[in-house]
Amino acid sequence: SPAGMVLSVLVILLLSVLYEAVKMGKAVLLRRALLALPRSLSQEGLTEPQEGDGGPAQGRWFWFHVGQTLFHVVQVVLGYMVMLAVMSYNAWIFLGAIVGSTLGYFL
Repeated sequence: SPAGMVLSVLVILLLSVLYEAVKMGKAVLLRRALLALPRSLSQEGLTEPQEGDGGPAQGRWFWFHVGQTLFHVVQVVLGYMVMLAVMSYNAWIFLGAIVGSTLGYFL
């Protein structure tokens, strides 16, 4: 029905906007993770820590990495969902994905 098609296009548009927002959130989290690293990265700082040898910077970096991993999973799921919708070969769905991606990147 026409109402169902409009709703489908809007859902794909919103999924595409959300995909771009998650992609940007992942980049922001990466920047914060890099800022949490210590200034001096000597060879000793890159090796595995000994027991009780993890400073606060290493703990923050770990949680930033966990956050990035979760953002990545959400990004992959959204990307595949949008791709699957586009693979229906419906021009309106395709345009909804393109407009949503454009709008999400712009925002």
